[in-house]
Amino acid sequence: MLTTLNTAYSDTSAADLAWALGREPLPALATLDLELGRAKLQLRLLGASHQVLLEEERGSCSETVACIAGSAAPLPLGVSERVGDWEYEFAARVETLSRGSFAGRAQELLALVSDHPNGLAGVFPGSPHAFTAMLAQRHEGRVHWRTWHAYPQEGQLVATRTKVGMRVPAPL
Repeated sequence: MLTTLNTAYSDTSAADLAWALGREPLPALATLDLELGRAKLQLRLLGASHQVLLEEERGSCSETVACIAGSAAPLPLGVSERVGDWEYEFAARVETLSRGSFAGRAQELLALVSDHPNGLAGVFPGSPHAFTAMLAQRHEGRVHWRTWHAYPQEGQLVATRTKVGMRVPAPL
């Protein structure tokens, strides 16, 4: 699903992004509700980037990657944590691209996500290449999602990848 977000950027550079686990739902500009097996997932586009809410019979968790007021922590390259009965893995990277490469990559990503039944993309006013996009799936018993945050003024693309699944008990 592709939508135009009726708001200005709240996070105007990749360096403004922060990561948080377990935050309450923030006001969303667009949402997509999904059922992936027993998991209920809500993809949320914020004026300040994204939030994912995950709920399963054994619990819930939320991931927020956004410009978070009062947060001085930068976006981590990787996180691996236990959240209740779940294993949570997060990875992020920032790509800096030339103007031509950036425009091509932006078009590819928007086409991929907007045509996917589990995809949500929002374009910010002022540039067709200023967007946040999210794509979710279930694979091998785990819920996965990827996100892309585009900053055409800097030629930067922030890509994140998250996996959440039940913890496997250690063998005796």
